[in-house]
Amino acid sequence: MKSIEEYYVPWIRGQKMYVSNHLELAWRDRSLHRMMSNENPLEPSPRVLAAISEYARVANRYPDQGLVVRSKIAEVNGFDGPEQVMIGNGSSEVFDVIFRSFLQPGQEVIQHTPCFGIYKLRCAALGGKIVSVPMRYDLAARQIVFDADAVLNAITPNTRVIAIANPNNPTGNFMDPADFVRIAETGIPFVVDEAYIDFAGLEWSQMKLVQRYPNVLITRTLSKAYGLAGLRFGYALGNKDVIAQISAALVIWNVGTIPMWAALAALEDTEGLQKRIEFVNRAIQYVETELADIPGLTIFHSRASYILFDATAAGKKGQDMVDYALSRGVLFRPQAPMYGRDGFFRVTVGSEEENRLAVQIIRDFFGGRDQSAD
Repeated sequence: MKSIEEYYVPWIRGQKMYVSNHLELAWRDRSLHRMMSNENPLEPSPRVLAAISEYARVANRYPDQGLVVRSKIAEVNGFDGPEQVMIGNGSSEVFDVIFRSFLQPGQEVIQHTPCFGIYKLRCAALGGKIVSVPMRYDLAARQIVFDADAVLNAITPNTRVIAIANPNNPTGNFMDPADFVRIAETGIPFVVDEAYIDFAGLEWSQMKLVQRYPNVLITRTLSKAYGLAGLRFGYALGNKDVIAQISAALVIWNVGTIPMWAALAALEDTEGLQKRIEFVNRAIQYVETELADIPGLTIFHSRASYILFDATAAGKKGQDMVDYALSRGVLFRPQAPMYGRDGFFRVTVGSEEENRLAVQIIRDFFGGRDQSAD
């Protein structure tokens, strides 16, 4: 008799389930301040909570295909109708479906790093090969910038998907619009991840490319500006024929009744969305301004809900900053060393109180204060 291990597909054998250790810790200890996962610090609006309550009463019924919420998404983004929208259990499932539709084992996905880890994870689950193209660290300008030429040069006959975040996670900046066009014109399936676009405004979106290039897909989520991370609702915008084809890879009833109608309520609550956007943008400005005078600390200006820092020039390690914050009851996000530097860490916007606390903790850490006294 063969062992069960012999039946696993080769590209799954030995892989581990993805576990967010920082989230596990946050749920085990609810007293910790969650400033590590790019969550929105404001709870869902009353309109969303009312929709959750209403549709919880019919949770015994299967959901439909989401034509109402898909129509609303199309309307918000200036698209023709629901046939240009695919919804998913968070944008993570949307990426999975897109990759599943284009990628065979051994074929390549290009990602521009540092970036969101989901591209690599879904590529690996399908037996694909991830091709990581580094952004450029401009030390003089104190910026990590996109390198579209490097992305284009990485293309091979085996390339099946290119993924670029707009704005990027974790650097919080945008790529030049002309470079999006250059990549779109290759004809290769091009996924533009716009999870955080709402904070900068939809005028920064690349959704206009969808009308010109059927290979372009825009992905979005309601986890960030809309504050519905726990409900798992994401979507893709694209050419109607492309959306129809890749939707064939969806698991049936992939989005539950409650998140679907809660998402509709959130999309209709434009006042609630604006409140969240303005709060986050004010918080970003506050944190960046309050920490701007720390010698050797590089602050990467963010158009999203988080800020990336590099403490290398200050002689500090990012992991030490994260560990110190945890000792003070706050969860920051570590960032693996890159560009030969180990001073990176990331902070997510929190409540007003949490933002003040985070600023104080960072100032204490860099100020040489006796941390054992805290």
